[in-house]
Amino acid sequence: MSDRPSKRKGKGWVLALTCVVLLGGGGLAGAALVDPTGSDEYVALEASKKSLETELTEIEADYEVLQEDYDVMADGIRAREVDVEKRETAVATSEEKVKAAEATVKAREDAVTGAEKTKAANTVGDGTWVVGQDIAPGTYRASQPVGSSCYWGVYRSGSNAADILENDIPGGGHPVVTLAEGQDFKSARCGTWEKQ
Repeated sequence: MSDRPSKRKGKGWVLALTCVVLLGGGGLAGAALVDPTGSDEYVALEASKKSLETELTEIEADYEVLQEDYDVMADGIRAREVDVEKRETAVATSEEKVKAAEATVKAREDAVTGAEKTKAANTVGDGTWVVGQDIAPGTYRASQPVGSSCYWGVYRSGSNAADILENDIPGGGHPVVTLAEGQDFKSARCGTWEKQ
C-alpha cells in the first residue's frame, strides 16, 4: 500500500458532509413548513364553506317544494285549459244550433208572412173594388156566416153601379161570388171575403 492519501476517502467526506447538510437543511425546511389546516384563515374558510353548503341544502329543499307546488299548479292549469276548451267547443256547438234554429224560425216566419200577405191580398172587406185592379179575379166566399143586413153586388166596371150583373141579400150562411176582370164588386155589412 502506498502512503498517498486515497482519493476515495476524500470523496467520502464530501459525500458525508453533503448528506449532513441536506438532512440538516431538510429538517430545518421541514420544521419551517406549517400545517395550513390549522391557520385562522383556513378555519374561517372551512366554516364559511360549511355555512354555504347548509344554505345550499336549504335552498335545494325550498326549490323542491316550489317545484312540487309548480307541478300541482301546472297540472291544475292544464286541467282548466282542457275544461275551457271543452266548454268553448260546447258553446260553439250551441251557437251553431241556435243559428240553425234561427234560420228555421226565419224561414217559417217568411212562409207565414208570405201566406199572410197572400191571404191579405186574397181577402176583401166592405167597400167597392175593381176586379183585376184592386182585387184578383176568382171565386170568393164569406169568411164568417153573414147576417140579414149583408148586401153584395157585381157591376159592370165604369157603370158607377148602374149596370148590375148580379147581387144578393143572402140573410145568413157563407155566400159565394165569382168575379172576373171588367167587373166591380161591392160588399156591405158582410164581413170579409176570402178567395178560394
